[in-house]
This record gives sequence, structure tokens and C-alpha cells, in this order.
Amino acid sequence: MKVLITGATGLVGKEVTRLCRAKGIIVNYLTTSKKKISSTTDYKGFYWNPSTGELDDASLEGVDAIIHLAGATIAQRWTSENKQLIKDSRIKSANMLYDALVRFREPASPAGRSGNTSVKHIISASAIGCYPSSSTKLYNEKYPTYATGFLGEVVQEWEESIEQFQKLDIATSLVRTGLILDKTEGALPKIVKPIQFFAGAPLGDGKQWQSWIHIEDMARIYMHILQEQLTGIYNGVAPNPVTNEKLTKVAAQTIKKPLFLPNVPKGVLKLALGEMAAIVLESQLVSAEKIQKTGFVFNYPTIEQALENLL
Repeated sequence: MKVLITGATGLVGKEVTRLCRAKGIIVNYLTTSKKKISSTTDYKGFYWNPSTGELDDASLEGVDAIIHLAGATIAQRWTSENKQLIKDSRIKSANMLYDALVRFREPASPAGRSGNTSVKHIISASAIGCYPSSSTKLYNEKYPTYATGFLGEVVQEWEESIEQFQKLDIATSLVRTGLILDKTEGALPKIVKPIQFFAGAPLGDGKQWQSWIHIEDMARIYMHILQEQLTGIYNGVAPNPVTNEKLTKVAAQTIKKPLFLPNVPKGVLKLALGEMAAIVLESQLVSAEKIQKTGFVFNYPTIEQALENLL
């Protein structure tokens, strides 16, 4: 099997790539940095630039499935310019892949291009930011409407850009990702650092639900969907969400540091982060039941197990 991975050098992409290669799956990957292009028997890089529409069609030759993980971080101040970047990095890039597959299927190939592609499946990242903020509602994949606000808007357009692949008889899968916990990247180091310096504290009232997942389980979900040829929407979260307060307390207990400061007020967070404060203040209690019913077993189902491993 051969897969094409976008975002292969990112947090999730690196782990998915590692698992693919360990299982003998050949990986083509797209990168916006020519310095990151390498070529081995099972790992080959190709340049692309979603902002200019440049994509090397050779990246799709012989590919059976696409794993679309590209996307600028949402953890940056939400200026108008950054909001557009967050959208374009997800949606424009998906549209580029779609257009490239359309070109491959045209009867008259462009002059000078040869090769074939047999893409049957695209698996794309999405986000639980599609669900409205709620301290009581448990969300599953059947929830019918998107959240209002920037995150809901991004996810809706993002998912629609993937669903268009069905027009090409390509199966589509979406993984609505929660808070990914990793030792060196993402949110966890930002949570742990102030705790290490005795400055850690829950955010806001601390009662907002955070549906998290260990990085290994996150990558394993993608592999499970790929190998079992699952389609549709799946929540990429562990089966035991926690409040922000519990996450902070368990992190402190794991590294054996005390918490004695009061909670960080919402107003302070909004002043410091602007509109982006929604990332840490909104509450999503999200179910993992659907992916579990397909036979997926989490290696780290509880926050205690996850943080003990990572910290």
C-alpha cells in the first residue's frame, strides 16, 4: 500500500508516518519546505504550495489513500490575516488535492505528464470545535449543527472540502480531533511549564470539559480507519474527558508539584489571548463510543495513564 500524507512533519503526521513505515506502507508526503524533502525506498517527499496552487502531481502516482493533516496552528492570535491562514491551510490545500485527482482522471492527460493514481480513500483531520460549547451535553458524531463562531465556521468549510471527494467515488473519513497530548509539542508542555515554576492554575472556572487524546492513540485511530477502510465521521478523543481543573491537577500530581495559585480569571485570558481565548475556555464533552464500536482499543483511556506515560 502507498499513502500520501499532508502535514507529515507535524505533530500527528510524524507519528502516523512512523506507524505506516513500521507496517510496510510506503509514504509519499507533501511539504511546503524544499529543505524537508527527502527520498528513500519507503518515504518520499514532494513540494507543494497551497497559497500559490503549486502541487507536484507525481506525488499521487500509485497512491491508494490520502491522509490529510495539513493545517496552520489555531494557537496564534486570531487576527484577520491569521484567521485566513488557518482556513486556507486546510481548505485550499484540500481543494488542490481534489483538483489534482480530477486532472489525473481526465481522458486527455496534460502534455508531458504520465503515471497513474488509484486513490480510493481520503482520511482528513477535523476538530471537535465543530460542537457548541456546553458544560452538560455529551456530543457524538450525529450532532446536526455546527457551532457558531470562528472554529465552527472553519470546521464546516473544512469538512465540506473533504466531502467533495465523494464526487470522484473516493471514500471519505473525518477525524474530529480533541486536545492532543504529547510530551514535547502542542498543549501539554504549555500546561506543564508554569506548574514546574509553581505558577500553574486552572483556567477560568476550570469546569470546562476538555476532550483529550494521547498522541499515540491519535495516530493509531488514523491507522485503524485506513486499514479497516472505515468511512464517515469519527471523534478523535479518549473515552474519559476531564475538566480543565482535573487536567491541571493530575499534571501537577504527576510531576509532583503543588498548585496553590487561584484560577486564572476569564477576563485575564481574554485580554491576553483575544478571541483565541475560546480555545481554552469553551467546553466540549465529546464521546469516543463510535470509534470504540469499530474495535478500536485505546492504549491510554484515562488522563492518569496518559500523563504518567508522557510526563
